[in-house]
Amino acid sequence: MTQQTTRALPPIVDRETWQGALEDLRIREKAATRELDAIAAQRRRLPMVELPDYTLIGPDGPVRLADVFQGRSQLIVYNHMWADGEEWQCPGCTGLTSQYTRLGILDNYDARFVVVTNGPIEEALAYKARVGNKMEWYSSSESSFGADVDAAPGGGFAVNVFLRDGDKVYRTWHTTGRGTEQLTYTFPLVDILPWGRQEEWQDSPGGWPQSPTYSGWLDSPDIARLYGPGTGAE
Repeated sequence: MTQQTTRALPPIVDRETWQGALEDLRIREKAATRELDAIAAQRRRLPMVELPDYTLIGPDGPVRLADVFQGRSQLIVYNHMWADGEEWQCPGCTGLTSQYTRLGILDNYDARFVVVTNGPIEEALAYKARVGNKMEWYSSSESSFGADVDAAPGGGFAVNVFLRDGDKVYRTWHTTGRGTEQLTYTFPLVDILPWGRQEEWQDSPGGWPQSPTYSGWLDSPDIARLYGPGTGAE
């Protein structure tokens, strides 16, 4: 829980004034929604590139990338940062992927969402269990897949999207950094709060609580305590 260090409050006004300010903001919110629709339309028109026949490692052993789709046509991959032999992995990756517990809704869209990491599959599955992650995990430790989709060993994280046509797999989209925020519900929830993320880089009124960037994020051990074995989390 963030320690409150200020009693800064928004101005208190009458209902009519508040409604007017909200309607002014709504104009910008609706414009942003329409722009996101336009961006999605452009994304649907992106070209794609054919990939080699990669082999990943799953819980049951080697599996072709085409078979990771499990019969579906579309696949979202979260490329999880990894450091071999470490007890705790990237807190941002751990926290983001911990949110996805009910992904069956993607079945209606002919799609699947999985984690792929460059770490050894045994370590990856042990970590998945330690932090209570509910997604399906695969390892690219025995192929160049991670490096080829801009998530090389020792490098950063990424999100990649693929389309399957028979046995052929194509890469259609990629993002990293703050581009992954669109996949999380955490920041949209926090951003509608009066104090927002409370990080010092944000444009906030004077007196608003602000802390160093990332200071409000849960670390990987925090995720394990909340969702790991013995917590009763489902």
